[in-house]
This record gives sequence, structure tokens and C-alpha cells, in this order.
Amino acid sequence: MFGLVVKFVLKDEASAQGFDALVAETLPKIRQSEPGTLVYAVHEVDGEPLHRVFYEMYADRAAFEAHEEQPHVRRFLQERGQYLESFSVDFLSLRDAKGVTK
Repeated sequence: MFGLVVKFVLKDEASAQGFDALVAETLPKIRQSEPGTLVYAVHEVDGEPLHRVFYEMYADRAAFEAHEEQPHVRRFLQERGQYLESFSVDFLSLRDAKGVTK
């Protein structure tokens, strides 16, 4: 398994609305066309209205690479910058879990 956490800080409320709309367009396509994407969870952070956290889990590194090549993901990656103040990515190696089989 291969996973990552992406932390986004958005510029302002208008940027948050635009970013959330972009996510809303992208996520259904991930659900429909990416069997190797096991979990793709988008979170708001309590008390931090301009913060978003994505938790992503893939069957393996190849599934992640396939995800990155999808047209809807490429569009998201190209357009997200206009909304962001900053972002960071942490890559994960699954040690143990409930709900995901290793």
C-alpha cells in the first residue's frame, strides 16, 4: 500500500470556495475511474476555515502514479495553485489499519 497526506492552506474565503468547487468536480471522477485509489478523503480542519487535509491511500505506488496521470487529476493539479497560500505533502507507509487490508 502507498499513501499520503496533503495539507493545504488557502488564500482567503473566496479561494476556499473556488478550491472546494474544484474538489467537488474532481472527486466523483476519482470514485468512478480509479479502482486502485482505495481512500481519497478530503477534510476541513475544525477552527481553521482556510485549511484542508487530504488523506489518500492507494493499492500500491503504481496505482498512485496512474492516479496522477488521470486528466481530472492533472486539471486539479494545474488549477489548485490559484487558491493556495501553501501546501505540504507527507508520503506514508502503512503499518497497520482497520478498514484497509494490507
